[in-house]
Amino acid sequence: MAYYFEEPSRTFNEYLLVPGYSSSECIPQDVSLKTPLVKYKRGEEPAISLNIPMVSAIMQAVSDDGMAIALATEGGLSFIYGSQTIEDQAAMVARVKDYKAGFVTSDANLSPSMTLADVVALKEEHGHSTMPVTEDGSAHGKLVGVVTDRDYRLSRMSMDEKVESFMTPRESMIVAPMDTSLKVANDIIWDNKLNSLPIVDDEDHLMYLVFRKDYDSHKSNPNEMLDSHKRYQVGAGINTRDYAERVPALVEAGADVLCIDSSEGYSDWQKFTIEWIREHYGDSVKVGAGNVVDAEGFRFLADAGADFIKIGIGGGSICITREQKGIGRGQATATIEVAKARDEYFEETGVYIPICSDGGIVYDHHLTLALAMGADFVMLGRYFARFDESPTNKVNINGSYMKEYWGEGSARARNWQRYDLGGDKKGMSFEEGVDSYVPYAGSLKDNLDLTLSKVKSTMCNCGALTIPELQQKAKLTVVSSTSIVEGGAHDVVLKDKTPYVSNTIH
Repeated sequence: MAYYFEEPSRTFNEYLLVPGYSSSECIPQDVSLKTPLVKYKRGEEPAISLNIPMVSAIMQAVSDDGMAIALATEGGLSFIYGSQTIEDQAAMVARVKDYKAGFVTSDANLSPSMTLADVVALKEEHGHSTMPVTEDGSAHGKLVGVVTDRDYRLSRMSMDEKVESFMTPRESMIVAPMDTSLKVANDIIWDNKLNSLPIVDDEDHLMYLVFRKDYDSHKSNPNEMLDSHKRYQVGAGINTRDYAERVPALVEAGADVLCIDSSEGYSDWQKFTIEWIREHYGDSVKVGAGNVVDAEGFRFLADAGADFIKIGIGGGSICITREQKGIGRGQATATIEVAKARDEYFEETGVYIPICSDGGIVYDHHLTLALAMGADFVMLGRYFARFDESPTNKVNINGSYMKEYWGEGSARARNWQRYDLGGDKKGMSFEEGVDSYVPYAGSLKDNLDLTLSKVKSTMCNCGALTIPELQQKAKLTVVSSTSIVEGGAHDVVLKDKTPYVSNTIH
């Protein structure tokens, strides 16, 4: 006879946190959101910890190198999508690792033969007032000068005037060599009252620009996810088919952590993948696994050697696995059960394996609920897909700006490996994801700051200054359907028809 769970599976929207005692010391600015990313033994520190409990989903529409750099700047981590060639994915990882915070590759460049009209057009296109002049007009050509808004006056000059006639020439410029650190570059900028400092190689080719304005920006990102060499940290998705070729390439590119990207993780295929990684790399390569929705699935992947375990089947906004196959579980119930299994495993073995709630988060407060229910961090797709930094197109739909967003199980992504159940047959026989749009929301930083301010405020309402303290002190209550209605605006005539725009993350 089939096994029947006694309780229905519930979503985050069916729960509320009940406030606890908040002392005078419990204020949002003192809240720490640091949380482990990979497993560790009792009494030890994890090899990698997140500074905010958020990672971006392993999706074409979400996590490329641009997103990885933006999120690492804020203290989170991206997992570069694996549904692309091994070479392309490794190249994305390498670009993140090679990116030097504060060192910018110029995207508005001039050649001496260009005109003032070209300068004006470039400024309008990119918004930059500083434009390097190279022999061939490329970002890494031989540096011959620079044009700033102090070098020309539109009211007194012809638009046909050549750049070489009004640029500041190379011999009058202060530059620095490739081995210059960001600290030294900033010292040069301040000592010489510069707005920018070109970084050149041994043959005087332009490599980067360091800007005065970026000094304050760098100082304002204390949560940056940096490795021991001060490079941004980045993850990468792998599958259970080509891991023997993909993993070595990603490790060589510098990936800090890997994650098996699968819709259902309670399988031998994941065990075989982890075993291969352990055989060839030992514990030096960190790899997460999943997804699972119950204690049995957690225990299986824990025993297989996973460094973290993802929870969630069918809860993503673009996922239709539950409709197509009839499998899954409410995200809140799955998180609660797996968190309990994680704690029991820790008591038995002394090994703490972080868990990641993946999917089902619609509002900002759902993130706090997931953490309170035991998740160490959350993985988000739709949330990050809305931002400038996601790799998708911004389009105008009926007068509103939207961003394209599609699931890895959609025909567009054609990521059949994510839904692979072994055997010789390869390819998609049916879809488990949709192709869609999400409302455009602007920059990642602005939205993330707002989301995290809500999380910290709620934690203080619960009397908690850390995520483990929240999990210990949280009091959760199931709410009725009428209570959910009561929780929103009701029995009034709204002036603004979209009152929840700032609260929703979908």
